[in-house]
Amino acid sequence: MTAFVRFRDRRDAGRQLARLLMPYRAERPLVLGLPRGGVVVAYEIARALQAPLDVIVARKIGAPQQPELAIGAVAPGGVVFFYPYALRALGISPEMAHRLAEREQQELERRIRRYRGDQPMPDVTGRTVIVVDDGLATGATALAAVRALRRQYPRRIVLAAGVCAPETAAALEPEVDDLVCVAMPEDFVAVGQWYEDFRPVTDEEVIALLEDARRWSAPDAESSSDASDTSS
Repeated sequence: MTAFVRFRDRRDAGRQLARLLMPYRAERPLVLGLPRGGVVVAYEIARALQAPLDVIVARKIGAPQQPELAIGAVAPGGVVFFYPYALRALGISPEMAHRLAEREQQELERRIRRYRGDQPMPDVTGRTVIVVDDGLATGATALAAVRALRRQYPRRIVLAAGVCAPETAAALEPEVDDLVCVAMPEDFVAVGQWYEDFRPVTDEEVIALLEDARRWSAPDAESSSDASDTSS
């Protein structure tokens, strides 16, 4: 088996994923990036597939003394879930779990306002939706996002990530219609180890990418592109 070579950066991961996702281009999918890093990857996919780009915000619920340890996640529409084994192992009471979820719900709403402003969430009913992240370690936020989207009756949900832990992939596959990853290395430890450049992405970068994508995916831009194709 050929060893997986690390991505140069998130844009490189997006371009590699786009090649794998090209069969979905004919379905005119909606591409949704998970902030922050997933939006950078999703931007490259949306450009390659000539698809609209937007954001779906989900928030990991971290353990009280170990915020990086995912014990659950929240997403729009009141989606909240916990990993029961994590609650048991850490001795987290239902009351504490509720408080942790409430805190992340507030941050979720703040980020939605920050990224989307007064723009409504696109209608996904009957559409193919590609949810994108830079990598899937526990997959908590991706799972919350997918469950939120399911409530809106899309035609198909495709989850795409540059790199994914094999056990996480196995857990997520039943939740989606297709799971597409460039690599699922057996020696997965953390997402960042598979990127040469894994610098943090800022809110400002996310907003700039979304605004740029709205310009080139606007209906009038698409119409002018179609017209120029016809005239040539």
